[in-house]
Amino acid sequence: MDTKRDANCGCSKEADRYVSFSGIDCNGNARRVMALIEKYLTECGQDEPFWKYFINKRTPRSGPVPDDLFLVHSHINQIRELFEAIGNEEALALLFLLEEECC
Repeated sequence: MDTKRDANCGCSKEADRYVSFSGIDCNGNARRVMALIEKYLTECGQDEPFWKYFINKRTPRSGPVPDDLFLVHSHINQIRELFEAIGNEEALALLFLLEEECC
């Protein structure tokens, strides 16, 4: 996949996390991935134990709340499987971009 940023990112150069995270919206892209997960789980009534665990982990009853980037990074394979199962190519592309640039 090409790591060049699209016109919506506000930058025109190629992003390279090994040089600088400048211009890479890791937190914003992680929020977008999480929004896609929540939308799918809400629409489809996903009832698998893993996804209950995942959502509960995002909003714990005690202790620190993990940020979205950490959760995506920690469970990237399960998220990829979810997006593949629902056939959402745009979500997969966003997940790949996030993985390449930020994880």
